Amino acid sequence: MASIGIGIVGGGYMGKAHSAAFAAVGTVFETGLKPRLVAIAGSTPDSGARYAEAYGFDRAARDWQALIEDPEVEAVVIASPQSTHREIAEAAFALGKPVLCEKPLGLSLEEARAMLAAAERAGVAHMVAYNYSRTPATGFARQLIAGGDLGRVHHLRIEHTEDFHLTSILPPWRSQGAANGCLGDLAPHPINAALALGGKIAEVSAVIETVFPERNGVTVTNDDQVLMTLRFENGASGQLFASRVATGRKMGYAYEVTGEKGAIRFDQEDQNALWLCDGTAPAERAGFTKILTGPAHPDYRGFCPGPGHGTGYQDQIIIEAKDFLQAIDGGTPVWPTFADGVEVHRVMAAARAAAVSGTWARVADF
Repeated sequence: MASIGIGIVGGGYMGKAHSAAFAAVGTVFETGLKPRLVAIAGSTPDSGARYAEAYGFDRAARDWQALIEDPEVEAVVIASPQSTHREIAEAAFALGKPVLCEKPLGLSLEEARAMLAAAERAGVAHMVAYNYSRTPATGFARQLIAGGDLGRVHHLRIEHTEDFHLTSILPPWRSQGAANGCLGDLAPHPINAALALGGKIAEVSAVIETVFPERNGVTVTNDDQVLMTLRFENGASGQLFASRVATGRKMGYAYEVTGEKGAIRFDQEDQNALWLCDGTAPAERAGFTKILTGPAHPDYRGFCPGPGHGTGYQDQIIIEAKDFLQAIDGGTPVWPTFADGVEVHRVMAAARAAAVSGTWARVADF
């Protein structure tokens, strides 16, 4: 098994999760590449040194530039603030290094497109880290839809609801800037889910709201919640809702997909179950059945041979690490690529335009 040197930019919430994932992925999955934690860069040399010691890296880089230029760093994970993504990714691609980037790709659609162009010029693996779409339950849901088990899908309802902006004391930057608002921060996850489950989106209407203009003495200048109505290219319709002020919701990444022959329901707060309705069943067996995930479902078996034992949040990141290594090793793109990340940005741009105009906006115009 060949080794590959991993460098991670950022050691906070997601930097820690990615560090743990690449340390563990070889114990869970049989990958053709064995990752080695070479270097990590924090916001300062001191924080980088703390992360390197805590997470088991060979060394700390003084900054992200030094990490990119380190010849032993052969693949880069970007887990730093969104405003830094483009510069780091372009530098890595210029040296021919594959990149796994946290969502969303950049501060704008223009930045995302520039990052995709850099990835395509480099001709190396590139992925966006939409971890919630990687649960075994959602992997199974995608299989059911693709396999035609639901028949023609005609409606989707998708949400990502949390209450952290009500219940936590947050740094002021969380309340400033469009990229840090709900549409820029939470909504990319359900938009990615909508694209994965329903296909490309043709048109969007949207309402973007600041529900609480002041929180804990800080003026809120970005949005708290987003409501969209969707028309898919395949003729299906849908609703999408994202909120950071949804009282009582902690990880409300949830969806319902309704087709002519069946339907599915999922809620991330119960991530090891998928509810399936077989619309062709006789009346005495009609309705939703709870399916507990197990070894028969995508990416589950490596964690545990027992059905119903379950996977957790960190396991989603481990699956992501496995997919990134496979994309590098096999030379074949693994969803979601930077192109898929750009599609999320296009929907976000259409939603902003629709909210301003009060009319439908075509995604094709962005």
